Amino acid sequence: MTPGPLHRTQLAVEVADYLRTRIMTGVLRPGEFVRLDETASALGCSVTPVREALATLRGEGLVKQALHRGFIVETLTRGDIVDIFWMQAELSARLASHAAENPDLAGQLDELGAIVDDLETAVESGRADRVLSAEFAFHRKVHLMAESKKLAWFQYSASKYNPLQLYSNDPEWGREAATSHRRLIELLRKGDTVGIKSEIVAAFDDARDRLIDQLESIGFWDDEQSPTEEARTASSA
Repeated sequence: MTPGPLHRTQLAVEVADYLRTRIMTGVLRPGEFVRLDETASALGCSVTPVREALATLRGEGLVKQALHRGFIVETLTRGDIVDIFWMQAELSARLASHAAENPDLAGQLDELGAIVDDLETAVESGRADRVLSAEFAFHRKVHLMAESKKLAWFQYSASKYNPLQLYSNDPEWGREAATSHRRLIELLRKGDTVGIKSEIVAAFDDARDRLIDQLESIGFWDDEQSPTEEARTASSA
């Protein structure tokens, strides 16, 4: 029967998302062990989905397996973060450019505008869960408009590295995101592909810098040399 395995697979995906976010936000730091039993206890599940999740993260290069010792968090550098957000910006910009060519553009943009209305309401009411839902809905809508399933899959895979909770709990970010989305809607309406890419790159650069600032604030890289502006702007080189 399929329901059991499918449920277990979904649980492993959720555990992987949980651990990925903890790694990307510095809760779990390079060199630390990820304890299967402790993680399972914290999430109220068995160790099986935790082990499966860690196997997934090992494939992504976020953890490594030490023989007879378990899983250890891999190094995460500023350059890694710069590259991750550069890749997402490039994929998102191309998808949005495709979306601007949608034959039913006017109707689709009205739907996007309604989603931004929901996002603004969620931000002002302090509902981080609804901020996440509206943000996901906005980007999903753009991706559907693009009618490029393969490209959307790559973008979805890359977006897993975004610690969305870091942003959804920040009202300032939420307001700026809504404003950026409204600008993007107008750029889509005009078919301004240069402006579309510029808007999207700026949004991802902002998200990148917020994550780097968060990691610096908790001393994530204290054992390394002080960062340079070159590291922060490498994606635009």
